[in-house]
Parts: sequence; structure tokens; C-alpha cells
Amino acid sequence: MGYKVVVAGATGNVGREMLNILAERQFPADEVVALASRRSIGTEVSYGDKTLKCKDIEGFDFTGYDIALFAIGSEATKTYAPIAASQGCVVIDNSSLYRYDPEIPLIVPEVNADAIEDYRNKMIIANPNCSTAQMVVALKPLHDRARIKRVVVSTYQSVSGAGKEGMDELWNQTKGVYVPGQEVEPKKFQKQIAFNVIPQIDVFLDSGDTKEEWKMVVETKKIVDPAIKVTATCVRVPVFVGHSESVNVEFEDFLDEDEARDILREAPGVLVIDKREPGGYSTPVECVGDFATFISRIRQDVTVENGLNMWIVSDNLRKGAALNAVQIAELLGNRCLKKG
Repeated sequence: MGYKVVVAGATGNVGREMLNILAERQFPADEVVALASRRSIGTEVSYGDKTLKCKDIEGFDFTGYDIALFAIGSEATKTYAPIAASQGCVVIDNSSLYRYDPEIPLIVPEVNADAIEDYRNKMIIANPNCSTAQMVVALKPLHDRARIKRVVVSTYQSVSGAGKEGMDELWNQTKGVYVPGQEVEPKKFQKQIAFNVIPQIDVFLDSGDTKEEWKMVVETKKIVDPAIKVTATCVRVPVFVGHSESVNVEFEDFLDEDEARDILREAPGVLVIDKREPGGYSTPVECVGDFATFISRIRQDVTVENGLNMWIVSDNLRKGAALNAVQIAELLGNRCLKKG
């Protein structure tokens, strides 16, 4: 007997990817239902070789369903997640709404799988921010070996992190640069994104950090270790899919770059591509559609006592969102629900 699964937000980038990954990984589902807002009722979405018609999330009865994957944003989640949970369906939420609630587990299965047991607190599990997810997959095995003191990360985040509107704006602005009279003014982003980089993702806080940067700090502490100091600069770049990160790590104990490379090669969810030759590293173009978190440019930082530098790349719609949510569902099934 398999699971009855709901995908809420099935018409969006992440929702569609959730359906793709459920099918690709042959998640043991007897039934999959696609939900969306009222304006998208009847919209067809793909699930493997099947086509699903979206149902209205408003008034949907979650009773009898085991798992709901939510990709509908914080405001709608605030309304519908408690309803699903109260009707006995475990919610795996991709928004930021529940990530910082101490009673709700924030899970990256390769990093803190044991926290899954806490889903019983509120029948809700939080999926981390896309930029955090790929970074902690790389940090955890190194932290287990040499204890991380401090992380300095600069991100290069693709426009798909801002949804379909972000991808459309990059596409249309790029075309508009070459066609006089068809220039496109910034709407989704604060400045032109075509042929540009924007050092702002989300709103500014009183500290001068953006909320995206704050998320990386708080989530890394919650998922890996509250003692780790993190400082982040998050930048939007004109790439459609795939987030990149330049990560500098300072450890309590010395960790040789060769040992770090060996540790990461054995780490779950990680693929090391690190040849010291032209092109011997990963870029977003190569990571799109892949499940792995790619790590390159592993090298000693001689400016601090125990430092390493790394380059981390991942498909943000997959490991940063949909894949991690499905992996949480798999973990929940294997450890807790035990069906299928």
C-alpha cells in the first residue's frame, strides 16, 4: 500500500519540479493530486507519463492523504498548512514561514535526518532556503571532521529563485538589449538583470543584511550547529537555473585540502569535480537537471590558521527546493510513516 500525496502549487516552477521528481525517483504513491489557486483549476500538469488536472486548494479535504508538498508561498501556506495538518496530512513546506519555528524541524536529509522525528509536534516540516540547502550538504561532513568556526559565503543566485516572473524578465530584457524600442524596465528585480549582477535578494534589514543573507545565517545554525558563525552576501546573476556559491570556511582543527576532497567524495548527495586545469570545475550549466550538489575549487586558505575555500553549484529548483522536499518525504516514509 503506497502513499496518497498532494502537491500544492503544482503550476509553479517548484511545484512542477516536485511532480517530476516524485515520478523520477519512483516515490511509492498510490495517488497524487495537483492543487493550485482557483484561477488555475483544470490546468494540466505532468506527472511521469500521466497528466493531472489541477484542483482548487480552497476547500480541499486533506483527510486520508499522507503527505502534502507545499510550494505556494508563505501567505497561502499560513492559511492552508494548518488545515492540512489538522486533517492528519503531514505538510512539507517550501516557503520560509515555518523555518525558524523551534518546534518545526528544518530538514536537509543528508545533514540532519534525525530531526525528522519532530514532525509530530505540528505535523509540519520545513524545507530550507535554496542557497542554504546546497551549502550545508557540503559543510556537514567537514564539520564532523574538523569543527567549523566560521563561514564566509558569497552567492551567485539564478533568476529562477525569483520564480517564472524572474526568468521572464531576464529573457525579455536580454532580447530588448538588442532590439531598439523593445527595452524592458526592471519590474521583478530592483535593477536591470540582463548583463548585470544585483547585490540584493529580498528586503534589507536594519543590520544592513538582506533577508536572504539572514536566512542563510539562521538556517545554517539550525540545521548544522548553532555555534557556527556565518556571514553572507547574496547576489542575483543573469543565469536562468543553478545557484553558485564561493564559500570560505575556518575550522577549529587543521584540515588538509586533499583530505577534505576525499571526505566530500564520500559524502551523500555530493559530486566533486575538482581538476586544476581549464574547465576542471562545475558551473550552473552542467548542474541543471541533476540531483547532486557539485563541489569544485577546493583549496587551502593560507590567510587563516585552518581555512579552506570551495566553489559549490547546484540546481536550485532541485536540491534547493523540489528534490529536498521529496527527499524529506522519502525520509518521513522510511523512518516514520512506513507505508509503501
